[in-house]
Amino acid sequence: MTLTQALTYDHRVDAALKAVAEPRRRAILRLVWDRELAAGEIASHFDVTRAAVSQHLSVLKGAHLVSERRDGTRRFYRARPDALHELSRFLDDYWSGSLSRLRDAVEAAAGAETTSETPNDPRPDKEP
Repeated sequence: MTLTQALTYDHRVDAALKAVAEPRRRAILRLVWDRELAAGEIASHFDVTRAAVSQHLSVLKGAHLVSERRDGTRRFYRARPDALHELSRFLDDYWSGSLSRLRDAVEAAAGAETTSETPNDPRPDKEP
């Protein structure tokens, strides 16, 4: 992967993570995961203004997590599974790498603790 590709990938992952950090956006993704919905229908599921839902959809679209199709004045949205799978792969790689480093650190600490323990005192116990 070239530096340009890596930076583009990092930008896409950052945008996706920021987008899914907001609970309403995650709820929108759930709504449009299996089917295409019009913006108005999406908005009807929330107790916020249509403008607020439109802003959330813009963020999701900007992060490439949803696609938009226009039909006249209506806009339809659908989740982009490819982008969500890319985010999932990133998180899987991130966590497995982090967990591997944690395991290595714990094992190293346990090994250091084992080697630093002093053997039992070889002197016989004194009776009181």
